[in-house]
Amino acid sequence: MGGRLTPPGLGDGGRERLQSDDAGDRPAAINNVVVKIQRPDIKKIINTDLAALRTVGNWLKRYKPISKRADISALLDEFTRILYEEIDYLAEGGNAETFQANFEGRSDVRVPGVIWSHTTRRVLILEDVYAIKITDYEAITAAGVDRGEVAKRLFDTYLEQIFHHEFFHADPHPGNLFVEAVPSTLTSSEESQVDWRLTFVDFGMVGRVPPNTQAGLREMAIAVATQDAKRVVQAYKLLGVLLPYADLALLEQAETVAFERFYGKSMAELQEIGFDEMHEFAKEFRELMYDMPFQMPQDLILLGRCLAILSGMCTGLDPDFNLWKAILPFARELMAEESTGNWGFLRDEFLDLVKSLALMPKRLDRTLALIEQGKLSVRIPALTSHLTRLEAGLRRMVAALIFAALLMGGVQLYVADKMVLGGILLGGALLSLGRFFITRPRRH
Repeated sequence: MGGRLTPPGLGDGGRERLQSDDAGDRPAAINNVVVKIQRPDIKKIINTDLAALRTVGNWLKRYKPISKRADISALLDEFTRILYEEIDYLAEGGNAETFQANFEGRSDVRVPGVIWSHTTRRVLILEDVYAIKITDYEAITAAGVDRGEVAKRLFDTYLEQIFHHEFFHADPHPGNLFVEAVPSTLTSSEESQVDWRLTFVDFGMVGRVPPNTQAGLREMAIAVATQDAKRVVQAYKLLGVLLPYADLALLEQAETVAFERFYGKSMAELQEIGFDEMHEFAKEFRELMYDMPFQMPQDLILLGRCLAILSGMCTGLDPDFNLWKAILPFARELMAEESTGNWGFLRDEFLDLVKSLALMPKRLDRTLALIEQGKLSVRIPALTSHLTRLEAGLRRMVAALIFAALLMGGVQLYVADKMVLGGILLGGALLSLGRFFITRPRRH
């Protein structure tokens, strides 16, 4: 084996010291190690939990608001795969080495080395890289490290993982990320310029980005950076998150308004947005909010969870963290790649422009014809809704006036012993009353 652990590791994991006269296949610099030992019968526990989840999943399949937005079976299969990968420590060790290779040459990112000579499917031995926990804000500041820089590096590192490596650390919770202040005694010319490192541990849960998701994410990054609502909708389509009945025009309009109201705001500023403003936005696009034309593909489970945790972590490190500014340099890089290396993209954009210009005279002529015929209509969701309610209100008012007139006339004729005519008018009054309730406007 090339070495021994003193004392033997106990429980789920622990920090130990590896003693050996022969380094074996471990890096010579590694001495202190972390031991990760699998709990007994963990597979049986997981199987029991998964059986319970499948039962719940079968219930959810019968509930249409959920079943039409998610492939429950596919989601459960993906979740099962993720869980079984997490308890395979050989796979976790391989993931750690892949991550380390991806960031080779980056002195500001650190990954623990794997001690393969002592690692099995149920026992994992790693280099001890324990440092300042990323949520220990006071300790980070005391070490002389700028928390805003930590948030920026963390975010940039994930952009690199997702867009360049197509392989990412999918469990960025506080226990898996550390900030290591680099000692000033280092003599390496490269490392002497780095005063701290971002350290990743625990690679049991990793994500891979398939080509369709990669294309959608690139489209989304560029769309957000350029505030292109149409391109955001295109990104949704590439990512497969839209249901077939989605109103793309209304969705594009909502994205445009969202950019106008929220673009450029930091996390702190977004958190300060008042309820009235959010309510107004929701009211303006209530049709969209009601329909919720989105679904969750299984490919995005880990990525969505990861980005949600990452957003909260960056905000915790720096309340003024600005997502828009953080993504802008990376989006420019993506746009540069498109413009210099993707002639197909330029060709498609040019053909779209030519097509639009060619169709413009015909569309203009059609529009002018509709104006001349008085048939031109403008569809604005909020205005259309208000007009519909106004029309219903007017119809109710007319019905109320007719009811009052017929009722008064019918009573007078009835009192004057003109029973038949009075009865007709009273019957008409009842019909008008029914019309009044039928035309009652619906609440939105």
